[in-house]
Amino acid sequence: MLAAGSYYPCRPGDVRQAQLDNQDNYFFVDVQSRGYYPAYAVKKLERLGIDVGMTEEDREILAANTVDFISFSYYSTRCSAGADNPDVERTQGNAFAGAKNPYLQESQWGWAIDPLGFRITLNDLYDRYQKPLFVVENGLGAKDVVEEDGSINDDYRIDYLRQHIAAMRDAVTEDGVDLLGYTTWGPIDLVSAGTGEMSKRYGFIYVDRDDAGNGTLKRSKKKSFDWYKKVIASNGEDLS
Repeated sequence: MLAAGSYYPCRPGDVRQAQLDNQDNYFFVDVQSRGYYPAYAVKKLERLGIDVGMTEEDREILAANTVDFISFSYYSTRCSAGADNPDVERTQGNAFAGAKNPYLQESQWGWAIDPLGFRITLNDLYDRYQKPLFVVENGLGAKDVVEEDGSINDDYRIDYLRQHIAAMRDAVTEDGVDLLGYTTWGPIDLVSAGTGEMSKRYGFIYVDRDDAGNGTLKRSKKKSFDWYKKVIASNGEDLS
């Protein structure tokens, strides 16, 4: 699975840095999809004086065992800043540090919220590999509040998913991207792999547990539960 999210540049030096950042991110899937080491990787290894010991048999195995589709996660796009742009504000999102994008809203954890960037990333991946895609992670980490009546009104999560699913649909119907499927991260609250926090919640189902491990583990449906149930039943057509 590729942790996807295209890099955005701002000025010429940033364009080159974005290209390099994307190459670093695409390296493994480039090999897995194409069946050979891309030229930029070969040159980088040469500059570093690294010999991976590639044999002709290795090359044949790589070429004969490429992937059938590209699976990837998407949470946000990223920004790049070159050496000629040293004063740009930095941010951290989804384990990838980069320049802060002043044109986008951010989550409570500083991740850029960019539905159009989802469509751009889908197009970038399909243009690059011309193989079917599968979105295996997409969602919003947020602090949910349990109301006195027990309800959890996570309209912010519904809004995030609504916009991203609509952008994904446009990539398929208007841009011709071949998409096999889509799954969110994730159906139930769990400890965040990135921060170790229970309070960074992604699910449609609330779990009574706090960051210190206290709670009953009782499960409760959030407002997004029935909304997403309707989205599934309509195959993404009903996003109201």
